[in-house]
Amino acid sequence: QLQLVESGGGLAQPGGSLRLSCTAPGFTLDLYAIAWFRRAPGEEREGVSCISRGDGSIYYRDSVRGRFTISRDNANNTVYLQMNNLKFEDTATYYCAADPGLVCFPHKVRSDMDYWGKGTLVTVSS
Repeated sequence: QLQLVESGGGLAQPGGSLRLSCTAPGFTLDLYAIAWFRRAPGEEREGVSCISRGDGSIYYRDSVRGRFTISRDNANNTVYLQMNNLKFEDTATYYCAADPGLVCFPHKVRSDMDYWGKGTLVTVSS
């Protein structure tokens, strides 16, 4: 069973940066589409970004485009979400998700991913 492990969350000031990491010990992540979702307190879960198998498609939700960057490091079997110019509204628990199928498109990410991590908390506060 593929288990995803997120790390890198924490406290950042507005305008600051954090880099989230997603790994899967014992599994090769480049065989999966990888997505980042987030859930803010009292809000619905929303897709933030995804990268397809083969990196052919990358998606960002409008509110993070230009500030967040998703990338793969296949040598380290890790997918990153670099988050720059953080805003108060980025505060949420961020989840990494994986799926071997076609779930990531330039205009959207499907939410019915097969595998999910437990999440890492990002707090943006001054």
